[in-house]
Amino acid sequence: MQTPHQAKNQLHAKQALLPHALTLATVSSVLFSFLFSLPPFPRLSTGMASAEPGAGEAAEAAEAGYEVMSCDRTEQSQRLALEELISTEASYVHNLQLCVCDIRAHLRDKQLPGLDLEGLFSNTDDILHVSRRFLKGLEATAGQGQEQLLCISTLFQEFKEEMETVYKTYCASYDHALQLVESYRRDPRLQEEILATLNATVPHTGASDLSFFLVMPVQRVTKYPLLLGKILENTPSSSSAHSALQAAARAMAQVNANINEHKRRREVASKYNKAEQLTLRDRLARLNTHSIAKKTTRFSRLLMHETGIVAKTEDKEYDDLEEKFQCVASAVATLKENVASYLGHLEAFLLPSLHQPDLQMEQGPAQQHRRLSELLQSTVFPEFKQRVDRLVWQPLCSLSDTLEGPQQLVKKRLDKLLDYEKIQERKSEVGSVSYEEEAAMNTYLAINDLLVAELPQFNQVAVQLLGQILRSFSALQLDLAAQVLHHAEKELEQLPHGHMPLPSFWKVVEDSLQQSGAQLRAFCQAFETVTPSPGTQPLTPAEERKVLSLVSKHGPDKLYQVTSNISGSRDLDLTLLRGQIVALLQSADTKGNTSRWLVDAGGPRGFVPAAKLRPYSPVQVQQPVMQLLGLDGGTEGRRHSCASPEAPRPQVATFTPTFQVVAGFSFSARRPQELSLQAGQPVVLLEPHDKKGSTEWSLVEVNGQRGYVPSSYLVTVPVQDPAGWSLPV
Repeated sequence: MQTPHQAKNQLHAKQALLPHALTLATVSSVLFSFLFSLPPFPRLSTGMASAEPGAGEAAEAAEAGYEVMSCDRTEQSQRLALEELISTEASYVHNLQLCVCDIRAHLRDKQLPGLDLEGLFSNTDDILHVSRRFLKGLEATAGQGQEQLLCISTLFQEFKEEMETVYKTYCASYDHALQLVESYRRDPRLQEEILATLNATVPHTGASDLSFFLVMPVQRVTKYPLLLGKILENTPSSSSAHSALQAAARAMAQVNANINEHKRRREVASKYNKAEQLTLRDRLARLNTHSIAKKTTRFSRLLMHETGIVAKTEDKEYDDLEEKFQCVASAVATLKENVASYLGHLEAFLLPSLHQPDLQMEQGPAQQHRRLSELLQSTVFPEFKQRVDRLVWQPLCSLSDTLEGPQQLVKKRLDKLLDYEKIQERKSEVGSVSYEEEAAMNTYLAINDLLVAELPQFNQVAVQLLGQILRSFSALQLDLAAQVLHHAEKELEQLPHGHMPLPSFWKVVEDSLQQSGAQLRAFCQAFETVTPSPGTQPLTPAEERKVLSLVSKHGPDKLYQVTSNISGSRDLDLTLLRGQIVALLQSADTKGNTSRWLVDAGGPRGFVPAAKLRPYSPVQVQQPVMQLLGLDGGTEGRRHSCASPEAPRPQVATFTPTFQVVAGFSFSARRPQELSLQAGQPVVLLEPHDKKGSTEWSLVEVNGQRGYVPSSYLVTVPVQDPAGWSLPV
């Protein structure tokens, strides 16, 4: 004999196996067939009176008996329909609990690689939460007699919005879940694990795969209008609950229609998102006469919009939403670019600098400075970079990727809008459109409705995420500043001047700076004294031609040489290398700032810091006119030799600007291809880059030996002629 618990499980199992063949697409067509009352039972004909006495009374009694039997049958059918509604809802909730609490939990515990539980079960938790509350309300209506119908109608009206929300999401992702199930069937390992889970958790259902449970929410939401229609057809039209049941049935039918429309819009969006993932070869393969003609028509219509020939379709609601969306997308792109630059600078800062000298001091402030620097370089800044990457960069990249889908839909909407307007014009002229044109119009309407419905929520969520990312970045910056200050204060407490009053401390700093400045000037003088006689190195022909061009355009007194590398950081700024020759155009920028000069670099023109320029005086070398017009070689000689001998030619002053390259710092070779240098040692620069084109290393020659040295160790010193520059008379 079965226990009550076993009987209940068997009942749920049988109810779970009931066929549910209806889909969302068939709801509207079958619903309203149930909204009409049953025809009245046939009445006995009384047209011919019986000749026997009492026959009229017998006929009336028989008719009353039929009416009583008809009412009893209607009430019984109504009661069975109500019981079916409540019992099937209980079975549905029980199966959802099995799906969520047993099957999904069991699969999650297995942690199978390649199994997408979110894609399979979607928002089943939300559906279960709504269905539990709905079932509780249904069960509370039992035993209320005639009021039960009104309570059930009211209950459906109260839950219709929640049901529409949760079932929209589930039904839109249902096809994706079926695709996952099909892919798992082709994977023997995953299929075996899924079957083992079903046999362990729900053996009584006999389910062969997950689709048995995944289809239940789709079937249930389509059955609500049918169950209400069945109750309605067994409710007399004179009943007070008849109109309420009709309203509930129409509401649930509208819910199914809205779910269908939402699913259709999602399919359209998915179609165009997939099309954007095509490669260039696939796009070229899809080009044909029809597609080219369609794109040409769209482009011509867009031009007519921009020129005002054709009025643009106005949609204020959508235009406002798109403008806000584009602002969010622009803000995300700008922030992503800035954070990427910030992380790049931080990465460069954390790299050990090759030219950074070690402080050969074991005691005093230098030791504390070195200890603090090592702590920041090894611990504080790397941890800060990891946190920025995890809390700022990765969420920002995810948000940027999320924006791509709506951006593609916005672009597609514009294309479809142009098609829609063209078809509308043709329809107004001809009066009808083809099936393909009608489908194109419906596609535009679907994309437009989807964007209008979902862009507000998307914009709101995107702004919230962007704000959270900015708050996280600000919090990380504050935390970094607090950590650096904390470690710096600990080191400052150990310094001899840590507790000195502020005016006295600044006095000590000023004295120290003056002393250091005097030492630096003495070092520079000593360096100039010990520097050997410069080994001159002439400019290359290309550089010489460039300098000659600058002299001919601006005069020799406008020439300046770059003293150190310049990296342009603003618009109209130039990026120049140390030793490069430029011509001064204006000793101030457009705002009158005299610290930024406008120069000509032999082609590009822009602003550079005035502090990194010094006057350049080329060495004058007089040559005979015949040598300038020499016939023994050179392109210049051949070009001059073609001149007419009668035409007098002005004398041209040529010069050979020279400079020397010396080692600014000592360098010890660590590899066979590198070359050791001593500070102040002259070198011959062969190539300002290595074999890979990197300018961080330069190929030089010293005393007949060649090798690579860091480019930052080299200093270019021009050789100036005391006589200066003078034009020939």
